[in-house]
Amino acid sequence: MTKFLKVLYALSLSLFIICAAVVLTVCFKPLYYLDIDRYDMPARTGLSEAEIRENYDEMIAFLLRWTGDQLTLPTLPMSEGGKIHFADVKHVFTGVKVLGLAAAALTVICGVSLRNENRKKSLYAAGFVTLGIPAVLGLFVAVAWDRFFILFHKIFFDNDYWIFDPRTDPVITILPDGFFLHCMILIVGLVAAGAAVCFIAAAVQKRKKM
Repeated sequence: MTKFLKVLYALSLSLFIICAAVVLTVCFKPLYYLDIDRYDMPARTGLSEAEIRENYDEMIAFLLRWTGDQLTLPTLPMSEGGKIHFADVKHVFTGVKVLGLAAAALTVICGVSLRNENRKKSLYAAGFVTLGIPAVLGLFVAVAWDRFFILFHKIFFDNDYWIFDPRTDPVITILPDGFFLHCMILIVGLVAAGAAVCFIAAAVQKRKKM
């Protein structure tokens, strides 16, 4: 039973770190605000920076809300296909939030049930598991970001509504591909930081025993 709890603790903790990294990245609006200047979006789109921010903020608010399945932007029109895609994105993101909360609860339950020695070993295991994920993703993103981006959409969406036409869905003009790359880099960095915290926590527990 103890071995099972150790494995469950390590896996649930790793899963929580990954889900938390995704949620934190979505919530971190300054990353997008920096990209507004980096990609000179006002000049490229004909929209003011305030208007771009207003529409982006509504997208994030839509994703964070637990209710509602249709996005309406303040100043930009959207096709039915675009609305369906954002509804799909919301469902995926809501799944990540639910999975993260469940993983957090399971981590706490298993952590309380384990002795310090067993918890220390599980923390090391969680650190290694969690560290392997950003290593693989980071390599994939660095070598073939475009292929990764397409593969991600094909895995999580069963339609092609994610391929936006800027004439009917001008929202795509304020969501440059580079921004999503920066989001992935931040997720990988946060996951790696989570793995480092696991190693530090394990080392602290080991020192306490000594």
